Amino acid sequence: MINFSAAKFLISIANISQLPEDKGLEVAFAGRSNAGKSSVINVLTQQKNLARTSKTPGRTQLINLFALDENKRLVDLPGYGYAKVAGSLSRQWADLIDQYLTSRHCLQGVVLVMDIRHPLREIDLQMLNWANQSQLAIHLLLNKADKLNYGEQKKILLMVEQKIKLFNSTTVQLFSSHKINGLDELKQRLSDWYKD
Repeated sequence: MINFSAAKFLISIANISQLPEDKGLEVAFAGRSNAGKSSVINVLTQQKNLARTSKTPGRTQLINLFALDENKRLVDLPGYGYAKVAGSLSRQWADLIDQYLTSRHCLQGVVLVMDIRHPLREIDLQMLNWANQSQLAIHLLLNKADKLNYGEQKKILLMVEQKIKLFNSTTVQLFSSHKINGLDELKQRLSDWYKD
């Protein structure tokens, strides 16, 4: 199992040309601006402030890279789909994410963080379609599961499992950053990707 608590901030980039050399292994975290992506990274690495969290969605405006060791990195992509961000800036982020995902050969997979109460929005499905066409592994994290009771969680998990059957190399799990539920399953998934 990978030691995720060893994660250290490496670099923030606003342009693809600023990325480190395209070698080693990277796993990226993506998701809507209010899905709790930064909180997931902080829980995973057992560091409260590694990824900046905020009450204001759209806080992550750059691609942030964190080193686990010399060859392995976590990548925090800008949150997408937040309406209060100016249109030009939103497009700039979308272009940055698209360029990263299409050009990065060392990318092993994407963890797509979603609020369990609003799963598989249009923009999430676009990401799934793109990943499927690119034959890229994707793991859906239904975050904020603590906001629902057990029966509701299972119902949504089942619905999402049915819908993603169309996509290759796509898995899904329940998760709660607040209650720290689902962490071992997430760590196992990422460790498998890093082995590849």
